[in-house]
Amino acid sequence: MPRTRVSIEGDRFLIDGKPTFEGTRIEGLLMNARLVQGIFDDRNPETRRLWDYPDGPWDPERNTREFIAAMPEWRRHGLVSFTINLQGGSPQGYSRHQPWRNSAITPDGSLREESIGRLQRILDRADELGMVPILGIFYFGQEPHLEGERAVEKAVANAVEWVRKHGYRNVLVEIANECDIDDYRSEILKPARAHELIEFVRSHGLLAGTSLKGGSIPPDNVIAASDFVLLHGNGVGPCDEIARMVDKVRRSPAYRDQPILFNEDDHFDFDQPQNHLLAAVERGAGWGYFDYRMGGE
Repeated sequence: MPRTRVSIEGDRFLIDGKPTFEGTRIEGLLMNARLVQGIFDDRNPETRRLWDYPDGPWDPERNTREFIAAMPEWRRHGLVSFTINLQGGSPQGYSRHQPWRNSAITPDGSLREESIGRLQRILDRADELGMVPILGIFYFGQEPHLEGERAVEKAVANAVEWVRKHGYRNVLVEIANECDIDDYRSEILKPARAHELIEFVRSHGLLAGTSLKGGSIPPDNVIAASDFVLLHGNGVGPCDEIARMVDKVRRSPAYRDQPILFNEDDHFDFDQPQNHLLAAVERGAGWGYFDYRMGGE
């Protein structure tokens, strides 16, 4: 049976009833990393060879095994959360043209058994380690392969049912990665209607939100509907702009003291006296590491 439970109390995250990083300056924050390719597979035979290993052809099972093997080390170093997506991200880090076919969701909105099987192994290990995965459903590079809005709604319903069936209490849901990117076709995923699917997920007992592209502030309807407010720091320059993003969320009339966290930021500079991580923490927001050099936009 699942053992780890995430909850929210005011603007703080709790794991098994205790604030994260209790007694430290980051108490209650969700420090995370963007590791969206844990169940990656490419169903396009023309691009699959791009991911071959130096010692052999691409193997999605090997990828998941190696992902799971690394998880205890991440946790040992204090990483309590990571984003993993049903439709992954760009395996090249940043890429405009995305011909590969990586999706745990079929065109009609069903879930692919082999992909979900790999996801289950990752979520089970996260549960054992006391980690809180952020489970993303849609990615702008793959959502256009779905058969319209009904398929999108079906995929969300299937994902929610699957998480609930397996009893996971440590999973947060991110409806879509950067829902304001023009590549999305379904209007229900775009900012003006993004609250509809957030509210659907919440009505089934799961904590949910959605993200916008780097530097964007979610509109009031998204802030009001979300259990936590997701921000992205990629493309944002000075550190004080990170702080201003957090302040803008808190000034929204829709803000109701939810946790704020960045779950994608490609700025490092950890050896500098100021960087994006410190700027977020100083404003009471969690921060998420994204190494675009290793794929996963």
